[in-house]
Amino acid sequence: MGERVVRSVTPGPRTLPRTPLRPLAAAEAGFRSLARLRGAPALHPQGLTCTAELEVVDDGGGPWGAPWLDAPGRYPATVRLSRAAGLPRRLPDALGLAVRVERADGTLDLLLTSSGRGRITRHLPLPRVDALSGPCSSLLSYRIGGRSCLLAAFPRRTRQAPVHADPASLREALAGGPLVLDLCAAPSGRSRRGAWRAFALLTVREPLPVRQEDSPGFDVYAHSAPGFAPGGTLAAIRRAAYRGSRAGRRVVPDRQD
Repeated sequence: MGERVVRSVTPGPRTLPRTPLRPLAAAEAGFRSLARLRGAPALHPQGLTCTAELEVVDDGGGPWGAPWLDAPGRYPATVRLSRAAGLPRRLPDALGLAVRVERADGTLDLLLTSSGRGRITRHLPLPRVDALSGPCSSLLSYRIGGRSCLLAAFPRRTRQAPVHADPASLREALAGGPLVLDLCAAPSGRSRRGAWRAFALLTVREPLPVRQEDSPGFDVYAHSAPGFAPGGTLAAIRRAAYRGSRAGRRVVPDRQD
């Protein structure tokens, strides 16, 4: 009976399945690529940066539980007005209102986007042509004094003609006088009339010599205040998007002759 030979077979290299990018990495990479392509912020690529003043007001509704809101005062501010997709002025676009408040104890950033007024639509971007025809909302909730609230800016209509949100139109509008907005907060989920409480008056005054494509780098997570900070909903995704947009802007895009 012949001898049985057992041959060992060395397995070949395993082909591992490709692991999809995790959501955070995907968001950061996507915003970095878009910012690099534009040579500007990934969203709101063109805007007008202006001087402003923010006055904290007492609406008589009791303390907020946030130190800077419970001590009325005036603060210098910087505001950037922009269009999210950078579409031509004749087309509706989501409008951006970015606010940087220079407080004595630190910097506070607010980022608001044109939205509706209803219980659902106040959480959704709403494209529009006229920058003064409706509110801008934080879309996601803030924690103010331990309570979940939504922020909104309601423009005061000081002129009848529409004010387009492209830089040239905004310059023309500001030449005729400041833009004034009431900053308000409301408990999340409520829709009844009177739920909004005013906490500040924002007056946008003069354009600054900043290129349209540049932005001061607003970041609501890096620049918040005690008792007044964005909630945790989608926080990690938004931080990743901010990182990607900032990183992409530091890279000079390829140019074709």
